Amino acid sequence: MVEAAREDGRLRVIGAEAKRIKREALGVPDRVKHQQRAAVPVQRRTPEADTRQRVYQYRCYPSPTQAEQLIKTFGACRWAYNEGLALRDKAWREHRVTLGFAESCRALTGWRNAGGTRWLQEVSSTVLQQALRHLDAAFGRFFKGSGRQPKRKKKGRSRDSATYVRTGFRWVEDPERPGTGLISLAKQSGPLRIRWSRPLPAGVRPVKLTVSRDRAGRFFLSVLVEERIEPLPPVFLRDGNGPKAVGLDLGLAALVTLDDGKKVDHPRLLKKYGAKLADLQRSLHRKQRGSRNRERARQEIARLYALIGDVRRDALDRLTTRLVRENQVLVVENLSIASLVRSPEGKNRRRKAGLNRSILDASWSTLLRMLQYKCAWYGRTLVLVDRFFPSTRRCSACGTNGPKLDLAVRGWSCGGCGAEHDRDVNAARNLRHEGIRVYELVASALPAGRAMPSMIRASEMPDAVPTA
Repeated sequence: MVEAAREDGRLRVIGAEAKRIKREALGVPDRVKHQQRAAVPVQRRTPEADTRQRVYQYRCYPSPTQAEQLIKTFGACRWAYNEGLALRDKAWREHRVTLGFAESCRALTGWRNAGGTRWLQEVSSTVLQQALRHLDAAFGRFFKGSGRQPKRKKKGRSRDSATYVRTGFRWVEDPERPGTGLISLAKQSGPLRIRWSRPLPAGVRPVKLTVSRDRAGRFFLSVLVEERIEPLPPVFLRDGNGPKAVGLDLGLAALVTLDDGKKVDHPRLLKKYGAKLADLQRSLHRKQRGSRNRERARQEIARLYALIGDVRRDALDRLTTRLVRENQVLVVENLSIASLVRSPEGKNRRRKAGLNRSILDASWSTLLRMLQYKCAWYGRTLVLVDRFFPSTRRCSACGTNGPKLDLAVRGWSCGGCGAEHDRDVNAARNLRHEGIRVYELVASALPAGRAMPSMIRASEMPDAVPTA
């Protein structure tokens, strides 16, 4: 039996014929357990009431035996992901049959018992199933239009990681130091050596663990827990006439400019370490491929990039935490960063490439992401003003719109009132005024007793974004 699967007219095989193809052509066995029961969709675990999922990351130091087993686990997860991707691709391309997570897991059982891939039994089955679940989630995002088509993972380029659910690890909390304890992973004899830089919530059992290794060879343990995060007390203006708000203008001359004129300097880490990176890259290319000296040079480059990433994330984390603690409403422009860093073309592509490098070095997307989840945690509101709002060329004193300004113009005078403006400070003030206006519109429309949302998109509100 076949049915229309897509609007382009391609047909999908279903029913008994699909089961036969899966069994005979694809090697996916039929469901054996509970055959008398009807198939029930997987029930996703929902957090408890008034709790939020939060990830704590720690540095871990596995023993040589544990490190060898983890490296083997990373490779097995990558292999299972790629094999599941190839199986689903073959099923649709050659037989017009769709496979889901359940069929992939049944195929995984056959792979683990096959003679050529019996080495998969040395790895916990839970992490391999999680790799297939990640593949299924990637296809779900692709079908919804929110992600790209899944691609094969490559050794040395893809992130080395393995996810353990509650059946794949053992957690024993230390009664003398609540929030710390012993974590033992499946297929390992002893617990991991973890540097507890901060404790987990006392009495809370981890929901999921992810062990990863970066390009510098460092191992990390990410612990997902469900905890109750207490919101911060509201912050109001001194006269009490409204919530305290701040306008944030993201830029490159200054990383963030506040509406009161304060500026946060751009660290420009890639420029700071640019000469050292260039020397290391030249040294790497002088080494013979496959030699130990080349591997040492590669690790030195990886350690320097890891240092740059650590410094950048720490600075952004401190900045966003301070902004969220000091303000009730945070207003920022909803930038399309993917469009801003498109590949350069034309005669000015070298200049555009330098601009792209500076934008990526500023890591605006990480800053916006941190503001978003911290506002949700601590009871703040993030207002995203539409990117077409004329924040730069509008006078914050009289509201007159001036001509479009080149990026090289850092200051201008208003033709209506004659006020002198700093480009970034003026933009931050306009963003704050627009954000307060949108915030008040939403607050006036909310029912009594309803809390303000943690994020407001001005582009989703009718007639909320004046462009003239």
